Amino acid sequence: MDKTIPAYSLKQNSRDGHSLIEVAHMGRGISLEPGFLVPHRKDYYLFVFVINGSSRHWVDFVPYTLQPNTLYFTTPHQVHLKEELRPSEGMALRFTGEFLRLEDIRSLMELPIIQNPANGHVLRLAPEDVVFCKDVFLRLINEFGGEGAWKNRMLAALLQQLLVYTSRLYQEQYREGVAPNPVLRDFQALVNQRYRELHGAADYAGLLHLSPDHLNEIVRRHSGKTVLTHIHERILVEAKRLLLHTEQSVKEIADQLGFADAAYFNRWFRRMEETTPVLYRESIREMYR
Repeated sequence: MDKTIPAYSLKQNSRDGHSLIEVAHMGRGISLEPGFLVPHRKDYYLFVFVINGSSRHWVDFVPYTLQPNTLYFTTPHQVHLKEELRPSEGMALRFTGEFLRLEDIRSLMELPIIQNPANGHVLRLAPEDVVFCKDVFLRLINEFGGEGAWKNRMLAALLQQLLVYTSRLYQEQYREGVAPNPVLRDFQALVNQRYRELHGAADYAGLLHLSPDHLNEIVRRHSGKTVLTHIHERILVEAKRLLLHTEQSVKEIADQLGFADAAYFNRWFRRMEETTPVLYRESIREMYR
């Protein structure tokens, strides 16, 4: 493992060097990034409809083995790793947030499957879901490989169908949806962007032009959690990713996440997880083996 977790760009690894969306049968048109078998992030959304396959993967701290007729997805902030290369059959779709914005479907950025509040990566498909997903994926592949007029517009329309449909499944299976309140939604987006540097409720309240008490009242009412709970949970997820997937020292991780010193980070982590960062690293890696 390296000191850092590499991130791969769709533009850098697409067939033409500048794509914002790609879709293909697995193994027939979508290349693997360098370092695919080491922990890495992607700067794009990945949806894989698996027809057959049994390779073992990790997303963040969760191991899983591919199952037929299942939809797997990842969002840009997640860390994933494929343990080995085994034959698999299915279809893969990659697209960036920029594609959604450019094609005038930016409202899709608010869907549960894109926001991914549960940090999920698997959707179980009933027979009727398999039929729907297979049909939309095949139409996306045909459109992507063609040269028809308004190609990107058609890809965007098909992508919209897939994202809305899978967001319904996401909400059913994870019991989480889009933040119902715009202040909560904006707050959560800011936490995702600034959690390394901003750790206090007043920091986010100022960015949202609210008092800390008012922000906390809104966030608690619509999520059942305090502002600080949201901030700490996001920092904790990243701390766990770095402990599992990198060789950074506890001090280096503390620095990266904006803590004044390693001792304070140790105390904070122990309060959150009832164990130390070092013991957490040992236990999660034991499971990894």
